[in-house]
Parts: sequence; C-alpha cells; structure tokens
Amino acid sequence: MENRDMSGVGKVWLVGAGPGSGDLLTIKAKRLLDTGDCIVYDRLVGDEVLSMIPPGKQLVDVGKSSRGHGAMQEEINRILIREARLGKHVVRLKGGDPFLFGRGGEELEALIREEIPFEVVPGISSSLAVPAYGGIPVTHRDFVSGIHVVTGHNRDGGNRNIPYKALVEAGGTLVFLMGVGALEQIMEGLWVGGMDRDTPAAILHRGTTAAQRTVTATVGTLAQRAKDWGIKAPSVIVVGHVCALNRQLRWFEKLPLFGEKILVTRPHERGCRLQEELRALGAEVLSVPVIRTVPVRDRARIEEIRTVLGQLDRYQVAAFTSVYGVERFFQVLLESGRDVRALSHMRFAAIGQGTGDALKERGIGTDYMPAQYDGRSLGRLLAGALTKGERILLPRSSMGSPEVLDEIGRNSRLSCRDLAVYDTEYMTEQAPLLRSFMEDGSVTGAVFTSSSTVEGFCRMTGNLSRETVRAFCIGKKTEEAAGKAGMRTVTAANATVEALVECLLKDRLSQPAPRLLTNGENTIK
Repeated sequence: MENRDMSGVGKVWLVGAGPGSGDLLTIKAKRLLDTGDCIVYDRLVGDEVLSMIPPGKQLVDVGKSSRGHGAMQEEINRILIREARLGKHVVRLKGGDPFLFGRGGEELEALIREEIPFEVVPGISSSLAVPAYGGIPVTHRDFVSGIHVVTGHNRDGGNRNIPYKALVEAGGTLVFLMGVGALEQIMEGLWVGGMDRDTPAAILHRGTTAAQRTVTATVGTLAQRAKDWGIKAPSVIVVGHVCALNRQLRWFEKLPLFGEKILVTRPHERGCRLQEELRALGAEVLSVPVIRTVPVRDRARIEEIRTVLGQLDRYQVAAFTSVYGVERFFQVLLESGRDVRALSHMRFAAIGQGTGDALKERGIGTDYMPAQYDGRSLGRLLAGALTKGERILLPRSSMGSPEVLDEIGRNSRLSCRDLAVYDTEYMTEQAPLLRSFMEDGSVTGAVFTSSSTVEGFCRMTGNLSRETVRAFCIGKKTEEAAGKAGMRTVTAANATVEALVECLLKDRLSQPAPRLLTNGENTIK
C-alpha cells in the first residue's frame, strides 16, 4: 500500500469480497487484505475469505441484519473515520460488490464529508456468481438477452414497491437479492403483473460455499418449496426460462468434495497447495493456522547451536524431520560463517518426500527415507541401516516427538544429538476466529499435520465439543492426539498432500451425498 499522507491521516479501501468463495476474491482485494491494518467486515463476507486474512490484523465485525440499518450504518461510518484518522490503512470488506445494494455510496459520502481519502475495489456480485454456481446462466441466446437485478427490501427494511408489471413486460431474467423474507409476495406480484405461474424459478442459498442449496420450481410453486426445504437468507432468487437449464448445466454440486467445509490448521509458511487442491475438488477451505515456526531466540540455545555447528566433523549423518527444519538448519549454518561444504562428509536422512525435496533444492541427495513418512519409521530405518556406530545430528523443533529418538536408541552403537534449531508457538491470537468457525457446526472436517496442531486446536477452541469433528491426520502420532481429544479420526496413508487429499476423497465416498433440490422426479441427488 502507498504511504500515509503528511497529515498522518490514513485511507479507506471499499472492497468487494465477492459471494463467499475465496477463489472469487479479486487479486487486488487479496493484496489489500495482506497489507491493510484494519479490516472492517460485515456478515455477508464468506468464512473462506475471512480465513485468508493474515494473522495479527485488527478485525472489526460490523455484521448486520436487514433490520436496524440506519443506526448501524452510522456506527460503521464512525468506525471507518476513526480508524483512518489514526493513520491506518482501513479495508472496508463488503459481501458481493460494494456498489450493488451494498450502501457503499453512503459510506463514501461520509468519508468525503470528513476529507478521508478512499478507493473502491469492485467485487464479483452474487447476482451473477451464485446463479452461475447453480448452473443457471442469467442470459442465453435461446431464451433471453437481458437481466434485471432487483432488491427485495427498501432503505427502512420493509418490502420495496417493486414495479412487477413493468419488469414482466420488459422481459429478461429477474434476479432478486435480499428477498427471501418477501418471496411469497414477490412470486405473487409477478403473477399479478402478468407472468405465467409455470415460468421456471429458482432460489439459491449461500451459493459458492459448502452450504449451497439450490431449489428450482416455478413462479407458482417456488415460495412453498423454499418454505418446505427451510431456505433462509442469504439467498438469491432467479426467475426466467434460464432456470430450466439448471439440470444440465449444474456443475458445482457434482464436484467430489462439494458440501465439505474443511479447516486446515497447518502453518501458513508451509504453502497453500493442499488448500488449492481441496478447493479444486469442490470443498470450502478455511485456513486457520494454530501454530507457527520461529527461529530460536534464547541466547543460551543459540550459543549451543553454534557450538554444534563448529563440531560438524563429529557427525556422519544428518537427519531431518521437516521442511522447516531443513530451511532453518541451513540458515543458521550460513549465519555461522559456513556453507554446504561443511557437510561434504555426511549422509542425509529425510522423513518424507517434501523434506527430501527441500534438501534437493540445496544440491543434496537423500540417502535414507522411510517408506512410511513418520518419526518412528525414520528412527527405525536409521537404527537398522547404520551399523558402524555413526553419530547422528537431528536438527528439528524444540517440540519434536520422542519417537525417532526412541527407535534410534534401540541400536546401542548409535548416538544422536537432538538439536532444536527452531521453536513452535501456539497462535492464540487466532482463537476468536477459529471459535467463530467451529461454533455453528458447519465445519465438516479438520486437517492436522502434527500432534502440535491438534494441541493448538484444542487450546484455542476451549470447551467446544469435538465429538462431531472429523480429524484428517498425518501419521499415527497425530491420530492418537486427535483421538485422545475426542475427535473421530481418519488417517492418511502417508505424510503428503496427495495422500491427505486421497484420504478426504475416500472418506467422502463413505458419507451420504448432498441433496440437490429440484422440481421433478429427481428430487434428491
């Protein structure tokens, strides 16, 4: 972001968060979330988007319902002005597009009166994206060439005086936002305005998310069907012949992990490939790291590391149990005035392919890698393969599991120096966000990549029930920790992204398929 002006006043960015899916957030919006100081968000911002906000940001929840907009809006305006005057870069995050029934203009008028600088970042509107995710193209050459987007409520929260007759006569697809509470009146108004009761219609609840539910019917039957299925706000109503295309064009509900809302607890620095693959398969993915890896800060321990690095000629094997262990070891090696040449006499062991790849990036091949990627298997492999009384250096976390040491210790000829080159901390500042995601019961599974992520999750969720949580685990140690915490565990065959994804897919096959609500014989998918 650009610097604050000379007066010390900050700036406000009015940002559209899209319809809910994190994949539909614009590149500029994501950049502002990464660099902004204060994020002011409302209730229509998707959980997936909220989970993409980096830890440590000031979050201000100004969630509001369709009632009491006046007082709430004035308070939101005051918050934006106050935070900007403190010199902050303020991101006003609004669901959908901020200028489409989002009262973005009202907020900017308040900023103008107070001479607060601002920018507007458009977002993908739910009026287009939600029907698209429901298999409904709002225009189609064979059916219609126009679209009308209408709000179902007026400024005071009551039903808007919608010109039904004019809309019917104009033709085109009709999209109603914020109209669930007035669905019956809207359908009746269209009929009275001249629309055939058999005209296809649909209502789509929480489109683009794991909670998406699509009900298709007709103008004459949609209100009752939506009531029967308990459809509530937020939902998008679509009326027109294009709704009949839903059966053949629906795609989102067909993805193998559609309906899954998966919490990923691994550290941010470990990359996002897992999250990306799960989203590509249809899951809604919440990235909430519960631990972070940090360099050693204690002076005595730093001195201990330096001493060991000065005696590398005493060790014949270096064994690594994580990617970050590799990264941190070579960083401290360089800081000590040495480089990879100091290790030329050594052989190398890696707990798995990811750790082996981290060594390969530094021009080092892996001599020992167990078939099963866990500490016990690594220790067992080294204990059996090393027969000459070698000395092993084990650079890893200060919270490392004792399993690898226990297995190496079974070979009395070996000695192992356990060297903590980094620390693992619990990210307690993430607790409010994590609890907000878990409290409503919509999360269907959580991914744990170590026993420390299980411990961090339990600390941060407190006394919330964990009996309904499906824990997707890497390794037996992680599985044991999750089971002890009361979760239902499913364990990946190996400690890789591919194995975790396969684990989720296999588990999904054993679960009931989500229902697709349609008009006709095939009412359940």
